[in-house]
Amino acid sequence: MRGLLSHVEKIGAQVSTHVEQMGAQVSTQVQQIGAIVSTQLERPKLIENETKTLRELEESSGCNFPGSDHHPTDRKNWISGLNPDKVHLNQIVWPGTHDSATNQIGVEIITRPFAECQSLSIYEQLVLGTRLLDVRVNENREVCHGILVSYGVDVVINDIKRFISETESEIIILEVRTEFGHSDPPEFEKYLEQQLGEYLIHQDDKVFDKTVAEILPKRIICIWKPRKSNPPKPGGPFWSSGYLQDNWIDTDLPATKFESNLNYLSKQPSVNSRKYFYRVENTLTPQTDNIVVHVKPVTNRIRWCARLFIAQCFGKNIADRLQVYSTDFIDEDFVDACVGLTWARIEGKA
Repeated sequence: MRGLLSHVEKIGAQVSTHVEQMGAQVSTQVQQIGAIVSTQLERPKLIENETKTLRELEESSGCNFPGSDHHPTDRKNWISGLNPDKVHLNQIVWPGTHDSATNQIGVEIITRPFAECQSLSIYEQLVLGTRLLDVRVNENREVCHGILVSYGVDVVINDIKRFISETESEIIILEVRTEFGHSDPPEFEKYLEQQLGEYLIHQDDKVFDKTVAEILPKRIICIWKPRKSNPPKPGGPFWSSGYLQDNWIDTDLPATKFESNLNYLSKQPSVNSRKYFYRVENTLTPQTDNIVVHVKPVTNRIRWCARLFIAQCFGKNIADRLQVYSTDFIDEDFVDACVGLTWARIEGKA
């Protein structure tokens, strides 16, 4: 009997311990769920406060800057309209698109809203005035954004060739990189050179000081960023990753991104002395801890700030450092802001 009681006591102790452990696990899970719910409830308020900060900045300082009233008569040929003999490469404020070739990515309505950053084709973007393209590829030469795929890179190349055939003096910066989590496409440099060789501007620091007229008839600065393959060689037809730099931060908070962009830009040298392109991205990134995870509603929190940002660059005396300015869902006003500042630099007004 005594042995039976001892056995029952052991079982009881084990059950008690197990119940305590289960209780602790449940308590931890409840706390975690509570923290997530709390974050979800606080996030809209935080976004609202950050938006309010930017709106108040807009009201107090305005969005005017040298060239802000300038509008190109022909966005398809806006570099030509500024006179290629006068426009130096380092004077251009390049309107760029972020994740450029995502207009047909994923499955419409189902997965596309999670990865689509542009609604226009590459050709349509170029006609609109875009002059820097950000194209991500996988090992199959498909354009992708994360795990989602849009179309083959041939579509991009053909759109670029079509645009070049229809214009005379428009220079394009084409950034091609292997997307995170993917392998480099085999023999991709060889493929790009076969497709674009006659238009490629070879890697050369002296290019930054040249006028567009001095660079023509070459039309494309192709920056190739492989993940594991050897980087492009100096003097060759492709430019290595160091020639297009940025300081991207992963956030969906508009004022946080806005201030970060200003801060990092302030640390850059002037375009007159820089021998690389520096990009500022007027974009936001959906976060997994937030209910809103579609690209468009998230990035729209900052898209309207394009002119405000340029005006703030002048207010902080760092406008001479702005060079590549990219956005999601590019539109005419964004292009005009970049072209206007470029015009002001050429005319000695900025």
